Amino acid sequence: MAEVRKSFEEINEKIRSGKAVVLTADEMSELVEEKGPKAAAKEVDVVTTGTFGMMCSSGAMINFGHATPKIKASHVWLNDVPAYAGFAAVDIYIGATEPREDDPLNRVHPGRFPYGGGHVIEDLVAGKEVNLRATAYGTDCYPSKKFERDFALQDLPYAVLLNPRNAYQNYNCAVNMGEKTIYTYLGVLKPDGANGNYCSAGQLSPLLNDPYYRTIGVGTKIFLGGGQGAVIWHGTQHNPAAERGENGVTRAPAGTIAVMGDLKTMEHRYIRGASMLGYGLSLFVGLGIPIPILDEEMARFTGIRDRDIFTKIVDYSVDYPQGTGKVLGEVNYEQLRSGKFKFNGREVDTTPLSSYSMALEIARELKRWIEEEKFTLGVPQIQLPGTR
Repeated sequence: MAEVRKSFEEINEKIRSGKAVVLTADEMSELVEEKGPKAAAKEVDVVTTGTFGMMCSSGAMINFGHATPKIKASHVWLNDVPAYAGFAAVDIYIGATEPREDDPLNRVHPGRFPYGGGHVIEDLVAGKEVNLRATAYGTDCYPSKKFERDFALQDLPYAVLLNPRNAYQNYNCAVNMGEKTIYTYLGVLKPDGANGNYCSAGQLSPLLNDPYYRTIGVGTKIFLGGGQGAVIWHGTQHNPAAERGENGVTRAPAGTIAVMGDLKTMEHRYIRGASMLGYGLSLFVGLGIPIPILDEEMARFTGIRDRDIFTKIVDYSVDYPQGTGKVLGEVNYEQLRSGKFKFNGREVDTTPLSSYSMALEIARELKRWIEEEKFTLGVPQIQLPGTR
C-alpha cells in the first residue's frame, strides 16, 4: 500500500464538497485495531475528540458598556462575585474560581462554596440576568463613582470565554494515604488509599490523540462550550517534556492549551459552574478538537485506546501538596473507567471528575458539524512547544 500523505487544504476541500470521512476517536480506535494505521489513514480524513471536565483556569472577558455619565470602573462585582477591572473603563475579567464576596470559605470546614465565578458564567450562558455593581474614584472624563445594572448576556457589547489553561494532556490519579479524609480539587479522598479520583476522557481526550501537537496550535478551530472557538496559545503549565511511553503518549500531566470563543454562541449544556466541597469553585467546560489524519502516524496516534494510556498515582495528603514528586504507581484508563483498580494489594473504587458520556457527545456533535459542512479545519499558524 502506498504511503499516505494529506494536507489541511486537501482535507478542507473534501469537507466543503461533502466527501470527508469523519470518525470519532473511539470509532477510530476500533478501525485502527481492525485494519491497522496505514489502511485507516487512507480511509479516514478527520477524527473528532472531546472532553468535558473541570477546567479551573477559565474565565470570561466582558465589556459591560458605557454608563451615563461614564465610569472608569476600579472595583466590580457580578452577582456579588468580584471581577478584575484593571484593564480599561468598562472591560472586566471574571475568573471561574472566584468565590462570592461574603463566602465563609473554609472557615467552616469543609466549605461548600455554593456560588462563584463559574456559576456567573453559567448563568450568563443560560440566559439569566446578572447584577453588576461598579465603583470608581472618578475622573474628569469618567465622572461617575458608582454604577449598578442588571443585564443578560445578549445585552453586553462584548463577552468571550477566555481560558488560560484547558484540556490537560493526561492528569494524575489522586489517592489519600493519610489518616483522615481530605478535600481536594480532585474531589473527596478517603484515608488509607481507599479510593482514587481522576479527570480525563482518556481515548477521547484531544491532546492524547495528538501527543506531539502536530496538528494543534495557535489558530486551530475547536468546539468550545457548544460554539466555535480557537486555540490562542499554549496554556499555562504546558509541559511537553513530561514522561512518555513508547507510543508517544504522556504518562503524567503535560500539554495544555489557552482557548477563546464567543460566549454568546455557547450552550448552557456545555458550560457549568462547579462547587468542590472543602476546596473551592471551578467551571466544567465542553471542548472538542478535530484531528486531521495527515498520514499513517496520525492514524496511529488517534487509534489510541484507554488500555494504552497510563497515568501516575499520587498521594494528595503529602506528596502533591508538598511537591515531593513521589509517585506510588501507575494505572491505565481502562482500569480507571471500570470503576475499580488494584492498589496496595486491594481493589479501590474510582471516581471520574470528567464525564466520558459528555465527551463522546461532544466528539459526535463536532463530527456532525463537519459532515454537514458547517466546520472546516483551522490551520495552525504557530505550533505548540513540543519535544521533537
